[in-house]
Amino acid sequence: MYPTSNLLRSLSPHSPFFPLPTHRTTSSLPLHLSSLRPLHYSNPNRAFDPAQFESERLRLDEKARNSMAAEAAAVGTSGGEEKQWKWRIRKRVWDLMEAEGIARNPRPVHHRIPNFDGAASAADKLGQLEVFEKARCVKVNPDSPQKQVRFLTLTGAKKLLTPQPRLRTGFFSVLESQSVPAGALLEACTSVGAAKYGKPIGLNEKIKVDLIVIGSVAVDPKTGARLGKGEGFAELEYGMLRYMGAIDDSTMVVTTVHDKQLVDDIPVEKMLIHDVPVDIICTPTQVIFTNTAIPKPQGIYWEKLSPEKLGQIRILRELKRRIEKETGTTLPCGPSEKLPPTAKRGRR
Repeated sequence: MYPTSNLLRSLSPHSPFFPLPTHRTTSSLPLHLSSLRPLHYSNPNRAFDPAQFESERLRLDEKARNSMAAEAAAVGTSGGEEKQWKWRIRKRVWDLMEAEGIARNPRPVHHRIPNFDGAASAADKLGQLEVFEKARCVKVNPDSPQKQVRFLTLTGAKKLLTPQPRLRTGFFSVLESQSVPAGALLEACTSVGAAKYGKPIGLNEKIKVDLIVIGSVAVDPKTGARLGKGEGFAELEYGMLRYMGAIDDSTMVVTTVHDKQLVDDIPVEKMLIHDVPVDIICTPTQVIFTNTAIPKPQGIYWEKLSPEKLGQIRILRELKRRIEKETGTTLPCGPSEKLPPTAKRGRR
């Protein structure tokens, strides 16, 4: 681990934490976090109110999806090609899933990581992978189609690491089956249950993640290129885990999707440096090892974060201020953009 005196050195391209040049073009200033003073994000004395959590989540989730729909429509008419091609693929997959009766609640699946018929079967295939069986700690996204993956993680005596909703109030929650009351295991696999029974952690937590499970809207089985719903939280979560030293390039990334979500028109050359590729795809009918050659992100790419995104995520604002104060440098910031309002993920 690097002492504080080496933080400025990590701004240099000679640092092992500086991303190597790739076809996904950009520059970056990743820093290692091990020597920075701890940040604390949660109030353990504050009582958790499930009803209030759910009510606020429903209100904000609808508002966020409506705003995302408006943004997608605007991109379709006047946005640049960089954004248009992604929204075309997303819309095609969402439309197809609804039209062919593949979609499952919450509906409609547009502007979500879509739930699908056979999600549990895809999760069961993931559960049979050697990399899952050997894993002690698994990071799983909190969306509906991965609920069975979260259940298998807890019932398999593994640590479940799941993001707090849209990183609004903190970072991650850690759950273990022995910390969940009898009869509440299924509830613990929902967003509300994870907040209720999980232990919040911060960026200074010493943790090793053995496997990452990520939700997708579309994924290319030949290249491992993936598209999410367009908010970028999976990439931020991955980047922060890299900062923590919890994962590295060898940490496998797996997604569970329906076979109809497999596509062949995601242009690898247009993928950005912070986009997360997948190593393994599990569908209800097959397991695909992509052998992806797409480089994995090396950290947080501050020049890609807009002021609006930073304004929505407290942990990033505090981390940016802390790094700037302790290194005496000013981190870059991305261009302004119109974003949907933050919203808590739904009960899964």
